Amino acid sequence: MYKLLIVDDEPTVRSGLQTYFNWSSFGIEVMGEADDGDVALEMIGMEQPDLILTDVRMPNMDGITLSRQISAHYPQCKIIFVSGHDDADYLKSALKVSAVDYIFKPVNLQELSAVMKRVVADLDAERAEQRLKQDLQVKLKEGMPLLREKFLLSLIDNSVPKLELGERLEFLGLDLPVEASYWVIVISVDDLAEVMASRSERDRQLLWYSVLNICQELIATHLGGYAFEHRNGEFVGVLRMDMEGDNAPDAAEALFALAGDIRDNLERWLKISVTIGISDRVAALSHLAHSYKQAREAADHKWYLGKNRIITMDSLEIPETDASSINRYDLAHNELLISALKAADPDKLREVLDHIFTDLSRNRRDGLKYGRNVCLQIVLAVGQLLLELNAQSSELEGAESLLWEALFEQETLGEMRQLIESHLSAVCERIREKRTGKVANLVERVRTIIEQSYADGGLTVADIGKAVYLTPTYVSLLFKQETGQTVNEYLTQVRVDKAKELLRDPQYKFYDICYAIGYTDPSYFTKLFKKATGVTPSVYRDNYV
Repeated sequence: MYKLLIVDDEPTVRSGLQTYFNWSSFGIEVMGEADDGDVALEMIGMEQPDLILTDVRMPNMDGITLSRQISAHYPQCKIIFVSGHDDADYLKSALKVSAVDYIFKPVNLQELSAVMKRVVADLDAERAEQRLKQDLQVKLKEGMPLLREKFLLSLIDNSVPKLELGERLEFLGLDLPVEASYWVIVISVDDLAEVMASRSERDRQLLWYSVLNICQELIATHLGGYAFEHRNGEFVGVLRMDMEGDNAPDAAEALFALAGDIRDNLERWLKISVTIGISDRVAALSHLAHSYKQAREAADHKWYLGKNRIITMDSLEIPETDASSINRYDLAHNELLISALKAADPDKLREVLDHIFTDLSRNRRDGLKYGRNVCLQIVLAVGQLLLELNAQSSELEGAESLLWEALFEQETLGEMRQLIESHLSAVCERIREKRTGKVANLVERVRTIIEQSYADGGLTVADIGKAVYLTPTYVSLLFKQETGQTVNEYLTQVRVDKAKELLRDPQYKFYDICYAIGYTDPSYFTKLFKKATGVTPSVYRDNYV
């Protein structure tokens, strides 16, 4: 409902307007009436109306004076003049004070209805516009973090015109002077593929949210600035530091302290490792794009310097000897690898790999991509050898496919070296066994070890491999190829069979049986037993005792 105040010095006019006109049909409620302008002004101060229907001529304060006061202090009020005097001067005055209409006495109810219909329509439109503005303000406030992040992203992408910086900073409420000392840090999550694969999408988003919160809190504590997510697994910190005055901090010390705290807290609370790259100092906000490139380049050099490190631009300086000579992969290495594999000589194999990866580590300008390409060349050459020797197997083919994928997920040369060496060791053992025909004997030895040691809860494929003087990977491949079971599947089968035997004897309690066959968690033992037999241990005992 809209509130209306009627102002007229004639009681009959005020009474007639209230009595003979259906205000409620227009959504209007008469809040009161006044017999003069000064009385009306006092009432308006106590309860502001939406509409004022006022006479022009009144004894103490006329309608024109009243309207000027209303327009000055309550500009949203709609004013309609009612007068019995057809006076052009009064009409001009009414228009000057922005009256919405002018009605002559005696009031024609049809004319009044038409005026009210139009005025109410204007009020409805204004209210709708006001609600829209309020909604937009709420949405703008809710979306401000996203707008700030978008702006920070545009800073490191160098897509903000310098002339707009000040205005946009003020609008977004960011404490980032256009001219100041700035650094950029890039926080890169290590082992990203593994971190992503082990979590659901919901858990990933919660993890990134937690990383961002920890980074922002520590930046605010140590220096000043803002943190934001740039892309999956990469977070950026824009750091500001006051370099003037006696209390100005040592920049290097402050940056390393912050980076160290970020790294340690993420590892402590979220159990993730990060590599942090730090840029050089720049003197203006408009230069942050350059700083970001430096910090990103520093973080990317984890491939050479290792993970879980804090890397500055100084540590990336390339010695003249490295800069002037680029070591390319010598295809003769492939021939040496093939020779070592044909001879089934694991020691020679490791020696050749040492030479290959030592050379790759010197090519700091080539980076991770070049090292990956070399590894792929090695895998292709080894695959060709297996075909020539008719030594290929489905297990090795599957391992090779997985190796191709895994090489693209690794972040350091050291990790690639481990993958390649493990695969070549398996190939070497395959070639040796192919020549000696001892696969069946190996399987029997593995079975014997398991049947003798199944009660050892810590028994692993690695332990079995040591006992038969072979790598765990190769033991697993051969055992699966010959038996159709993995080593762990056979170990579980032996334990379940022994559990069945013990369950038939009522003198043994469930937890005693669990410990006797190598499990320390009765709940886990129950799940495995049910998966293998279809029933729980208690049901099995009830059925057979």
